Amino acid sequence: MSKSAQRASAVDRPESFQLKGGLFPMTLLELKSADLKAIKLELMEKVTQSPAFFQRSPLVFGVEQLTDAEQESLDLEGLCVICRELTLLPTATRGANARLLNESGRLGLAILPRSKGKQSELTAEAPPAPEAVAAAKTEASPPTRIITTPIRSGQQIYARGGDLVVMASVSAGAEVLADGNIHIYGALRGRALAGVQGDENARIFCSSQEAELVAVAGQFMVDEVLRTNHWKDAVQIYLAGGRIQITPLPKHN
Repeated sequence: MSKSAQRASAVDRPESFQLKGGLFPMTLLELKSADLKAIKLELMEKVTQSPAFFQRSPLVFGVEQLTDAEQESLDLEGLCVICRELTLLPTATRGANARLLNESGRLGLAILPRSKGKQSELTAEAPPAPEAVAAAKTEASPPTRIITTPIRSGQQIYARGGDLVVMASVSAGAEVLADGNIHIYGALRGRALAGVQGDENARIFCSSQEAELVAVAGQFMVDEVLRTNHWKDAVQIYLAGGRIQITPLPKHN
């Protein structure tokens, strides 16, 4: 068959698949030690607290906080075995050195780039003119995504680069995500993840807290704990001291 005939045949043949970008939540296991015994004990405690959440949950190993020596000594294959025994599914490594990159490839794990570091230095400069500040604020204003209909089970809504406003309820089995804040003017019964790109100042606001999971900048809390924290109250959810906090919204007469 000629090349032109092969191309024509390929064009006529219906597609068997499509490649699309997607955003899917995964649990990040951010390692602060290469001690597998300590990791296993602590991980067992977490899984025991919320077994339904961790059941067959995809897992990313974050190793940026390990020293060079710890990365060299980390038994990645042994860590994968521990996680699978606890029903977790190792999926990728992030921030690995050359040895762990090779080991990840051998174990069939994907490779993710290092997370973006926070700005550590401030440069003293003359203050910009007021009109320049106003223009910059206008250009830099993040988009807000507004959803006016209920979010049904199985749906996932993501506000990239800004806030998400839902003028209805979020059903169990549904998921809402935003790089910024999340405002839900109804019951939150599914999952809500704010600050998904690492914004620790992001918050979640909802009229009735009945969530399966909430997360801010990667720190999360699941329903077993949520049921003891202002259940069915109007609340705001935020980070304080690196931990999820839930406080009731003020009531107005």
